Amino acid sequence: MAKIGKDKFIFGTVKVGERGQIVIPKEAREKFNIKPGDTLLVVGDLEKGLAMTKVEGLKGFAMKILGAIGEKPLEDESEESDE
Repeated sequence: MAKIGKDKFIFGTVKVGERGQIVIPKEAREKFNIKPGDTLLVVGDLEKGLAMTKVEGLKGFAMKILGAIGEKPLEDESEESDE
């Protein structure tokens, strides 16, 4: 593992197996607390490459996004239905 900046690391290389599987390096699993059974989200950009993150960390982020673009809060809807 090579530290390349504050909280930035290169964990090495991995080979893709015949079934498309990779092994996440032990140091990366330890740093990011990735355990057997964890679910990871893999996203990609054809120009920038692939990235992955633990799904559990995205729940709060998704709720913020949905709240920002969602419709009126539930309490507003109930006020309208009372009229």
